[in-house]
Amino acid sequence: MTGYQWMRLSAALSLAAVLGCAKGEQAQSDSTARNLTLAPTESTSAMKDVSVEAPAAPAPKPKPKPKPAPPPAPTSYTLRAGTGIALSADDSISTRSAKAGDVFSATVSENVRDASGRVVIPAGSTVSGTIVRADPAPNPRATGQLELAVTHVTVRGRTYAVEGTVDSKDTVMQGRGVTKADAAKVGGGAAVGAIAGKLFGKNTKGAVIGGIAGAAAGGVAASRSRDVDVLVPQGAAMHVTLASALTVSAR
Repeated sequence: MTGYQWMRLSAALSLAAVLGCAKGEQAQSDSTARNLTLAPTESTSAMKDVSVEAPAAPAPKPKPKPKPAPPPAPTSYTLRAGTGIALSADDSISTRSAKAGDVFSATVSENVRDASGRVVIPAGSTVSGTIVRADPAPNPRATGQLELAVTHVTVRGRTYAVEGTVDSKDTVMQGRGVTKADAAKVGGGAAVGAIAGKLFGKNTKGAVIGGIAGAAAGGVAASRSRDVDVLVPQGAAMHVTLASALTVSAR
């Protein structure tokens, strides 16, 4: 190859190289432009400043209404007149030994409540009273009298005056047996019988028989005239009705 030809070949190769570089740069530029054109929407939108509104604050909850204060506890309780109280006798009470003015005691056997159902006098409280009348029955066919009235009640260590009458009680009738008066009656009957026997029998034997008959008659008379006591046994049930209102401390 001549020098002239080699020069033309070199020039052609150089031109081709220049053209190749230019096409490469053009292709790269077109590719870049195409990539920018086809960029996803979310990519460009993510690059923008977006103002996001803060969520609205929740409405405040209404405050609960305060509960009303409970009513103050009562300082005292009251039983109305006519309220009944069940009792049991602490000791036996008998017309044989008791007399008007003597005292007796009893125990409340059931809780006593006011009109609202609150316990005013608890079971176990002590009641004291007096004997108003104590008359034995003059004979078994008669009726004796034993009247009682309550005067005080002790509740939780405090004593209160009470007005009430024992309107019912468990009682039994108790004979006294042969007394000195009964013996006198028997003796008197025997003496009368002896005299009658001597007068009508006219001998000692008749007097003896008459005495025996008289004694028997006197014994019958004595039994018919013998005193019989009214007895309230220990533990017997009694019932009291209040004659006036009673106020008791709640503590």
